Amino acid sequence: MAYTAKDFHEDLAIFSAGALLGPARTRKMLSFAARKGISLVGLGARTAAAPVARAATSPVGAGAVLGGVALQTPQGQALLAAAEERGRQDRIRLEMLLQDLATPDRAYGAQPPFQAIAPKRIVKRTVSTFNKAVKAGMKAVKQSSSYGKVGTITPAKKVFSIVTKLASAKKKKKKAPKSGIRRKIWGAMKGLR
Repeated sequence: MAYTAKDFHEDLAIFSAGALLGPARTRKMLSFAARKGISLVGLGARTAAAPVARAATSPVGAGAVLGGVALQTPQGQALLAAAEERGRQDRIRLEMLLQDLATPDRAYGAQPPFQAIAPKRIVKRTVSTFNKAVKAGMKAVKQSSSYGKVGTITPAKKVFSIVTKLASAKKKKKKAPKSGIRRKIWGAMKGLR
């Protein structure tokens, strides 16, 4: 397919926007311009800048290229000077801080800053009477041989359900069970009356 004027205008628009065409498309554009007598001033600089433009296709490369171009302006030079001054001041502050930390007597009195901060006290939560009663009931079940051997609880979920129901009943001041393991659990719960 022949390279037409429409293709030339499209490629020229793409190229002047800063995008890369590729070597074959660029060659076709240049040869069409030469045949028609069109002068593409500055195109050589673009061709020389092709490796830079390839780096600019990634976001990091584009940022580096734009930053390098921006730093060549007078405002960029002023920005570089300001950054250099700020870096110098930061280095001075860091050295002063390191000297202060090396000699804690001068900066903080007799104690270094790490000993001046006391750790927070951890307050132990109080156990509710209901939880104490459940604990005593589970202990009573563990000491009996009703649900497994002595020292073990075989259906643990079932036993826990029984113990919590008994603790709730005792808290509501209901009647005590007459006999069996439930009576032992009830008797072991001394916290709830």
